Amino acid sequence: MGKRSTKERIIETALHLFEEQGFHAVTVDKIVQASQTSKGGFYHNFKSKDELLYTIHDSFITYILDKAEEAYERFDTPAERLYETVKSFVMMFDLYRPHVTVFYQESLYLNNESFQTIKAKRDQYKERMFRVVEEGIAQGEFRKEIPVPITSMAIFGMTNWTYKWYKADGRYSIQEIANIYADLIMHAVLTKEAAANPAYQHFFLKNSN
Repeated sequence: MGKRSTKERIIETALHLFEEQGFHAVTVDKIVQASQTSKGGFYHNFKSKDELLYTIHDSFITYILDKAEEAYERFDTPAERLYETVKSFVMMFDLYRPHVTVFYQESLYLNNESFQTIKAKRDQYKERMFRVVEEGIAQGEFRKEIPVPITSMAIFGMTNWTYKWYKADGRYSIQEIANIYADLIMHAVLTKEAAANPAYQHFFLKNSN
């Protein structure tokens, strides 16, 4: 692995400090000192501490939005699209768990322009999920008795909380956790006919007995 860039070192250090001490308690001087960089290096990469906070938020939101768009374009059925979207969202925590933690702790400190930009991306992601669930119901793959908004928000609520407990060195790998979430969600939303589709059997965990 190559040497980390100044920008990467600053972000990694800021994530740790923001998570531990909070945004307002952490100064640029603290970040520079802890990351063993310089103020010149900091301001070459970020106009301000506020822009650094925005970059932290934007990185993981852009990642999951891109993955959702990729799943939608790559697969033809709502079931495949939902399965891949759920898995990519859970897998994100292996890369961006500190980013998500800082987001939930410190997002209220974003300036209005940055907040609106992040909100627009979050809304896009939410709309994509609503669309996939709606199409699944319309095409007879998802149960028609489960409302689109409640189903979509339940999926968000279930997967979002992962940042609170996931540990890279825990009992289950992020891949295993993603498979478990996908199994739970697909069992919950698919019609009996869709769940029996041979093409969809990879959605479900295999019985080890």
